[in-house]
Amino acid sequence: MSSENSFDIVSKLDLQEMNNAINQAEKEIATRFDFKGSKSSISLEKEELVVVSDDDFKLQNVLDILQSKMAKRGISLKNLEYGKVEPAAGSTVRQRIKVKQGIDQDNAKKINVLIRDSKLKVKSQIQGDQIRVTGKSKDDLQQVMALLRKADISLDLQFINFR
Repeated sequence: MSSENSFDIVSKLDLQEMNNAINQAEKEIATRFDFKGSKSSISLEKEELVVVSDDDFKLQNVLDILQSKMAKRGISLKNLEYGKVEPAAGSTVRQRIKVKQGIDQDNAKKINVLIRDSKLKVKSQIQGDQIRVTGKSKDDLQQVMALLRKADISLDLQFINFR
């Protein structure tokens, strides 16, 4: 039985869990004393989070609350790309945070180079926003997974379709 085994490397974010984390953060902001009368809000618009608050200090506090709620729900903070803080209407500040989904070409090439340099008997190929790794030995595939978990990659990777 010398069939090929394979798995896919993807980087996806559960948007339902993200919505739950945002709702929990907004509830906490509404009940906290230090946010009484403040114009703080968090909203998810397509693939982007928009955080609005009165000033930089409160904005940072809102982000801390959101990050703690995301961590409790198992959402990786690696998939967030923070934009710069900009002034908004009504003497408030706003920060846009891009939610990264899928593996971009630069990171895909880095991952392919890591796998190639490991000298394991596996092949990897980029398929759109995911990478398929194939090999004869399941042990080699599991070593690739372990290698990628330890690697310093700016994305949260998941391994799916292990066959």
